Amino acid sequence: MQSGQWDIKWFNNLYTEVLSVNDKKETTRNPRTNFFTSSLDVFTGLSNEAKWNVGFHLQYRSNTINGLGALEPFQFKNRLEQRHGFTRFAPAVKVAPFRNLSNFSVQSSFSIPLFEEETKEAVFLDQKGYIWQIKVFYDYSTSNGSFQIFSELNTEYNFGKEEASFANDSFRVSPGVFASYFPNQNITILGLIQHSNLFAISNNFSQNYTAVGGGIKYQLSQTRNIETLYTNFIRGNSTGLGQTFNLGLRAVIN
Repeated sequence: MQSGQWDIKWFNNLYTEVLSVNDKKETTRNPRTNFFTSSLDVFTGLSNEAKWNVGFHLQYRSNTINGLGALEPFQFKNRLEQRHGFTRFAPAVKVAPFRNLSNFSVQSSFSIPLFEEETKEAVFLDQKGYIWQIKVFYDYSTSNGSFQIFSELNTEYNFGKEEASFANDSFRVSPGVFASYFPNQNITILGLIQHSNLFAISNNFSQNYTAVGGGIKYQLSQTRNIETLYTNFIRGNSTGLGQTFNLGLRAVIN
């Protein structure tokens, strides 16, 4: 974004699972668990060269347990099987460090928890800890503009006392590749594969998973688009084997 421009993205993710796998690769069936995450990302430019952007990430979650239906998180009720509320705020900075490589950028953020208890009455809300996150982005488009490969490498360090969160004092690495096809100026068809690996440093918990999926984007106008996305967790260790259903809206304001 150049100075005076704003990039605003509202993204919604519903993860639902009935299967989980332990560290021995044993799969079990459990009562349905649902995690809904709604996030708002806002960035603006600091100069006409569009090299530096600053912004923030704000996150709201609604989770249910004990076999409630996949749409129950949208009830936003105060009940034993459900928790909801704002969970994280993260100031962020994004930079394109190389003038001749505008399709390469790096984003750094520091995520602050906005709640007190990670798990209450057996309902997990969010990770209770501070997270320093660095994301590296790179994309390549074919000469005719019909195809694009977008790659992302996300790294996270989780701060905090081990007893406060299952993931504190650990390091996560999550690469992902997105392949896009543009049949016309308004439609994008995409496929993706993502992997995530959490490495324990001083605690005793580690996990990994791999997800594949696809989706479609539609350009509502020159500065606004809508996207829908589906992913399936096809394998993992010490994690759920669920699915996600996603809906996002994005606007660029000059």
